Amino acid sequence: MKDSIENLRDVLARQRAACLASPYPERWQRRRALKEVREALSRYQDRLAAAMSDDFGRRSEFECKMLDVMFPALQIDHALANLRRWMKPQKRHTDWLFLSNSAKVVYQPKGVVGVIAAWNFPVVEAVGPMIMAIAAGNRVMIKMSEFSSRSTLVLREMLAEIFPQDQVAVFGGGVDVAQAFASLPFDHIVFTGSPAVGKEIMRAASANLTPVTLELGGKSPAIVAPSASIAAAARSIAHGKAFNAGQACVAPDYALVPRDRIDEFVAAAVSAFQRMYPDPVGDPHYTWIASDRHATRVQALLADAVAKGATVISCGTGNGSHVVPMQIVTDVTPDMRIMHEELFNPILPVVACDSLDESIRYITARPRPLALYYYGADAGEIKRLERDVHAGGMTINDWAWHVFQGDLPFGGTGNSGIGSWRGPEGFRALSHGKAVLKMRRWFPIGLFHPPYGTRVQRLISKLFLGHPDPALNLPCSHESEPRRYGSTAQDTSREST
Repeated sequence: MKDSIENLRDVLARQRAACLASPYPERWQRRRALKEVREALSRYQDRLAAAMSDDFGRRSEFECKMLDVMFPALQIDHALANLRRWMKPQKRHTDWLFLSNSAKVVYQPKGVVGVIAAWNFPVVEAVGPMIMAIAAGNRVMIKMSEFSSRSTLVLREMLAEIFPQDQVAVFGGGVDVAQAFASLPFDHIVFTGSPAVGKEIMRAASANLTPVTLELGGKSPAIVAPSASIAAAARSIAHGKAFNAGQACVAPDYALVPRDRIDEFVAAAVSAFQRMYPDPVGDPHYTWIASDRHATRVQALLADAVAKGATVISCGTGNGSHVVPMQIVTDVTPDMRIMHEELFNPILPVVACDSLDESIRYITARPRPLALYYYGADAGEIKRLERDVHAGGMTINDWAWHVFQGDLPFGGTGNSGIGSWRGPEGFRALSHGKAVLKMRRWFPIGLFHPPYGTRVQRLISKLFLGHPDPALNLPCSHESEPRRYGSTAQDTSREST
């Protein structure tokens, strides 16, 4: 299949025609498609992992399989177990005035869903939204990243064994194809990537009034409370920073640690990283920074921090290029790039915060993060964070495992995204909740027809609205016209005309 703009339009036209021919796939059809994807993920797991590793230069086989293959497989299992309930029309109550009639919401497929995947987890960010789109009865077009060329070829081959192009189609291509893809009149777009590109996707989608689900990113904080085990918190945060070499939208971006325990935390984090990866250069389980551009950016971020007074503690030996062990940065200041750019690498700034109030002020003064992590045992602090701090999701005493729960939504808020493509919320986001009211033939709806002012109509008005305030019954005449919006008492333009 050609990754051309003309082919994009052709496939969209074919998928739209297929939607018209079969607008509501039955549950057994959706289940069969999902089961076939589940079986294909199992068959292709080695090829997918090898392709992703090739795209990165080197990526941990276990991490490839755990997140990009096993996670979608578990998502399918959850969808299969819940699809009947999700598809079932939801009974609703009618207003008291319309008692005896019936109301419900029918979840109708939207049509054609466009999925734009990022390079850092190319399979899960393509297949995950596709799974929910199929569960909701849609057809899907997927645009893979230009940095995931090998993954694109294998995923395209895998899905072509299951679906005709008028049901699921996979595209590669460069920036021009991506821009054209986002401009197509889809019925919904799911995008995973940076906030900057997310704004461009939303701008392109707005021309067609296409609704969007944006899973973006941001600087996800990890709060290490005074009640936390420093060793356990440091081990978890080091794992979060080392997983995929920190190239994850939900990786802990920075740690907020009590000032008098920073040295203890740094020592524990260095030790934890070195136990997991004694030799980052030679360890096949340690992932490379994915491109020359990203590797150069790591060095530029560290150089900027050092020039502005920071201290950098390296947790191991790299190769001066794509192998970068975790870099812990202390003595940070707000003007450093590492404190206002999403890192997406194994750099870990450590910020001194001596109380939960101070941590909350620090977090809420910045754009809303995709994830929030709390390490500690204070139930009151946990409740405050759940209630008072906006974040896409939250894990307590570990990092990111809320993302793996099939029954929880996954998405951002504010700068970190819009909506969710997973769980019950994902099914509903990719469906149209159609309101259906069924009126009984004998229901006396004619009582609300003109001529108005009947005794029944007056009685209903008094019953539901009560009595009006006589003081508000101002005289109405052509001389007391309502003032136009924005006018003032001094506006005499009408009189002078």
